[in-house]
Amino acid sequence: MNTLAINGGKPARKKPFPAWPVFDRAEEKALLKVLHSGKWWRFAFGQGVNLAEPEKGERSQVAMFQEEFARYHDCRYGIAAANGTATLEMGIRAMDLGIGDEIIVPAYTYVASATCVLQNNLVPIFVDVDPDTYNIDPDRLEKAITKRTRAIMAVHFGGQPADMDRIMALAGKHHLPVIEDAAHAHGCEWKGKKAGSFGLFSSFSFQASKNMTAGEGGIICTNDRKIAAECDSLMWAGRKVGRPWYEFHRLGWNYRLTEFQAAILRCQLRRLGIHNQRRMKNARSLSAKLEKLEGIRPLVHDRRATMHGYHIYMFRYDEAKTGLARKDFIAALVAEGIPASSGYTFPLYKNPMFLKKNFINGGFPLGTKYHADINYASFAKKCPVAERACKSEAVWLPQNVFLGTEKDMEDVAKAVKKVLENMKQLV
Repeated sequence: MNTLAINGGKPARKKPFPAWPVFDRAEEKALLKVLHSGKWWRFAFGQGVNLAEPEKGERSQVAMFQEEFARYHDCRYGIAAANGTATLEMGIRAMDLGIGDEIIVPAYTYVASATCVLQNNLVPIFVDVDPDTYNIDPDRLEKAITKRTRAIMAVHFGGQPADMDRIMALAGKHHLPVIEDAAHAHGCEWKGKKAGSFGLFSSFSFQASKNMTAGEGGIICTNDRKIAAECDSLMWAGRKVGRPWYEFHRLGWNYRLTEFQAAILRCQLRRLGIHNQRRMKNARSLSAKLEKLEGIRPLVHDRRATMHGYHIYMFRYDEAKTGLARKDFIAALVAEGIPASSGYTFPLYKNPMFLKKNFINGGFPLGTKYHADINYASFAKKCPVAERACKSEAVWLPQNVFLGTEKDMEDVAKAVKKVLENMKQLV
């Protein structure tokens, strides 16, 4: 019997996986250039970007990053901001919806996908996810559309684009705009078209764990000039390009990105394609190894997702087949040197914020003239896949694991196999 590391045996892997974030002299030089310039924020270069004409002369790092990132993602405009949550909030505000209007959101996603709705006095309606991809399930999507629905949010979870063929078809049928939460999907593609370029607007995150990072940051990408102009104003306290600096035209935020962050992100963007290719190659190799093991099923890589960023690699663990609780399996796997986790502990709608409806001014706008009350706990019956993923099924591996080599994938598979073959030591 091969003694498991959690019981004092030798770990399957002692070598650390590739470190994150990845940086080199390019980031160092870019940061020092901004430092010595003395211009540490975008508006040291003027009041803002004229969306009709690019600036002339010395350029802001933020302005250049916005253009480069938007172009890379097949969009005309990019508006960078403090984080991805902020860009979602601004994009939805720019849609000018009414209090109590509904936006459909997947049940298995980060909280910002729903709080951006609530922050605008709108109502998130949760829809279950596909069991093969953990992206929003188009089969359940249409049933959730009501007369109050004003938009559909597609989250490209883990770096795999959602089924944009069916989502866009349903949205067109019901005359609804699509919002793309692309926080995990930098440089990803659906049938050769960049994630983030399908909907009315998209939002990307540059938080520390993301596949491109400056520690924090976010950007809205859009092909709609009106949305871009509105978000540019909202990002800078409601100012308007070409008007006096102390003239405010709408209620906005101060959600500016710094020149330091933009300088880093311009460097990160240049290596994004290479990193994505490496992650996808290694992830496919690992899936081929894991799918041979009883009780393990990697999520499906949809062939139409021509670029999958694998911000999170996920496989499904079957407690019934193995006879071992997921928490014990993961604890043993971590002891073997594999940085696995269970991901979300419960679906988004089961967070205390939703169960207690602790929003702006209590549960507003629920239970008012703007919208009937909602019992968010009731979504559990409508979302069995999300419930199962959180309770016992999903196992996550972080993206940096897939920046390594084929030998790294062999080590992961070997560790999973070791735990499965020796699980009687844990029962």
